[in-house]
Amino acid sequence: MDGEPPLDIVVALHVGTVHYGNIGAADRLDFTVIGPAVNLVSRIENAAKTIGQPIVVSGELAATLDGVVSLGRHQLRGLATPQELFAPV
Repeated sequence: MDGEPPLDIVVALHVGTVHYGNIGAADRLDFTVIGPAVNLVSRIENAAKTIGQPIVVSGELAATLDGVVSLGRHQLRGLATPQELFAPV
């Protein structure tokens, strides 16, 4: 819309196995996904915000894509080894 500030978002992409379903009490269910892949993409999202990159891709997903460039290795919270992150060209 005219006069509105631009939408400032980041997108983090990863590929992996997740578990999904309804979690919670009968009167308050939430449909959600959980698992290591969800945790990793959440960490990648935080890194994307920190480095100011709007789209960041994990190494696992980057291996299946053409047209990505390395953003270097980044230490992600809760992980022992730094992870190489990528961005689309």
